[in-house]
Amino acid sequence: MYNVSPRLQRDYEAFAASLLAQAEVQEAVTLLPSPELPALWHREDVLLTQTCGYPYIKSLRDKVSLLATPCFDFDGCEGSDYSSVIITRAGEVHALADARGLIAAANDPHSNSGMNVLRHAVSLLATKGRFFGEVKWSGSHAASLRMVRDGEADIAAIDCVTYGYLKEESPESLHGTDVLQYTAQTPGLPLVVARSVPEPLQRRLRDALLSPGAKLRGHMEALHIREFQHIDDAKYERILRLEAVALAVGYPALL
Repeated sequence: MYNVSPRLQRDYEAFAASLLAQAEVQEAVTLLPSPELPALWHREDVLLTQTCGYPYIKSLRDKVSLLATPCFDFDGCEGSDYSSVIITRAGEVHALADARGLIAAANDPHSNSGMNVLRHAVSLLATKGRFFGEVKWSGSHAASLRMVRDGEADIAAIDCVTYGYLKEESPESLHGTDVLQYTAQTPGLPLVVARSVPEPLQRRLRDALLSPGAKLRGHMEALHIREFQHIDDAKYERILRLEAVALAVGYPALL
């Protein structure tokens, strides 16, 4: 979910290999470097993947099991919670209300960090179920940021972990944009396994994440992961409460 550079992809693959080694996974495992989403999340042979909390709580919780949620050390993160950075082109929008009638970029209609938290943020400002003049679906947070920077859109919500990685990996990609504000916090993107994975193996994977050895911890530090926490569905329900706020004021879709 966070492979925004070749270096990060290598580090995440090394992290996964170290996790499987500590969990003593003996079975042959195939790495899918560019999986088709959301189809991957519904496969019964998925040993390890990461998903957004919004599709998890809306449609996946009966199909996958939660392992643990990463706690990052980026701005906008607190424990296993994270938020999104609402960004605009530099000097053009000074308050969220100023974005009325402008063009928003969002990565995906099923994204918590790109859609759900932005919908929540503007819901009380919407009139007759509408706030933006147009919403453009970009396909990724990096693409949303580029659209704002290049004038194709005026505002976007960027997962604060993605934003932190981009700031580190390609700081030039942020040039010409301002941080307007941070959104409400929700539980971060969990690591999950298919429900078909045997329970003893699920426990070994979870135990390795919660008590990483020196090698696994080294990979975590390279990825800005302080630790992992196991949180339950009740905490992920907070994502639905943000949706409920928007629904209650007649703003069901990001418009």
